[in-house]
Amino acid sequence: MGLPIGAIEIQSGYVLAAITLLALPIAAIAFARSGPAWRGIGKGPLSIEQELPPPRLGGGEPPVDPAVQAAEARQMLEARSFRRQRRGEPALDVDAEVARLLEAPAARTDADEALRAEVRELVVARNERRMRAGEEPLDVEVEVERQLGDLIGFGD
Repeated sequence: MGLPIGAIEIQSGYVLAAITLLALPIAAIAFARSGPAWRGIGKGPLSIEQELPPPRLGGGEPPVDPAVQAAEARQMLEARSFRRQRRGEPALDVDAEVARLLEAPAARTDADEALRAEVRELVVARNERRMRAGEEPLDVEVEVERQLGDLIGFGD
């Protein structure tokens, strides 16, 4: 008729062990083959930690075409003036603002002396580190002008 209750438990234990022993190698093989999938998680064009291209050795951004820069500044200022007019405020003098924004870098030297002094301090500190490392120091004024030129198009 039926098996005693103890025999059923032993047989179900054997079944459980057999299922485990059968599923374990299948799971191990599946896990071993999933390596590339795991390495790809979080990667892709929309991920935050994507690999960036190496920096260019030429340094800095390519020079901006003054005509393009003037056109973009004019568009921005015309839009700002339009928004001001819609709020009931007086319109901007777009031509005067464009001229002020695009004035020659030499005319802004007075306003940028604090920046120049800060860059000079950084270059002096770099020179001190270079001398401690046994390297030749940099020409401070030339390096200040180069860094300002790289940063904001200021200097020679």
